[in-house]
Amino acid sequence: MGEYHWKTGVTKIEPNKVALRGYPLDNLIGKISFGQGVYLAIKGELPSENVGRMMEAMLVSSLDHGATPPSTLVARAVASCGSTLNAAIAAGILTISRHHGGAVENCMRALLEAREKMTSGMSVEEAATQLVEEYAGKKRRIAGYGHRIHKRDPRTVRLLELAEELGVAGDFVALGKAVAVAIEKRSGKQLPLNVDGAIATLLCEMEFGPSIANAFFMMARIPGLVAHIQEETTRERPMRVIHPRDHEYDGAEERTL
Repeated sequence: MGEYHWKTGVTKIEPNKVALRGYPLDNLIGKISFGQGVYLAIKGELPSENVGRMMEAMLVSSLDHGATPPSTLVARAVASCGSTLNAAIAAGILTISRHHGGAVENCMRALLEAREKMTSGMSVEEAATQLVEEYAGKKRRIAGYGHRIHKRDPRTVRLLELAEELGVAGDFVALGKAVAVAIEKRSGKQLPLNVDGAIATLLCEMEFGPSIANAFFMMARIPGLVAHIQEETTRERPMRVIHPRDHEYDGAEERTL
């Protein structure tokens, strides 16, 4: 072994063989969902069927959120300049940080603080109330609550419903809901759990670390960015002024499965 020798436990490559975490990819193709594959790649083991369904649902919930998010606007602006697809996607992804997409990580950290309080015998409601009081005392906002457009985020509602149906919901989902109640009691403002907060509760339930939380938002959002980039390059003129709000939707009418 040379001095530059190093090891990886993610994927083994041999002639005519690709094995992710020990599973030959050709054995997984057609048998597991993308969400299950994401879980396997990151955690090293295949999830249960229900956890795999929850992962898939989480990724679907954040596919896109219209033309106004910073990641979309930046990706379209870069594409409008004639840049390549990968450059436009990369530009959009680079906007995902503390204030755009970062609410998932920050909410996870707050929920983990609250869950730690429960180890000393506090109830879910008591832990949530104390967390809200502590953050208010430090003049800090708990991420993952409230939304600039939605008063009742339909994505959050469905994710939490599904978490109950699949048996994934536990202390963290309960804490996520209890914090919203505690915020309203203290401030008088209704700031319900938004989709970032819902995803934070679910990632905590599945024991993912907050340091990689933004990755789930990034993975989910890429298809939406690709759709916007393609539309920008095929429908709009190059080097245009892209107003963040002066646009209208003219796509398909509402449909159901």
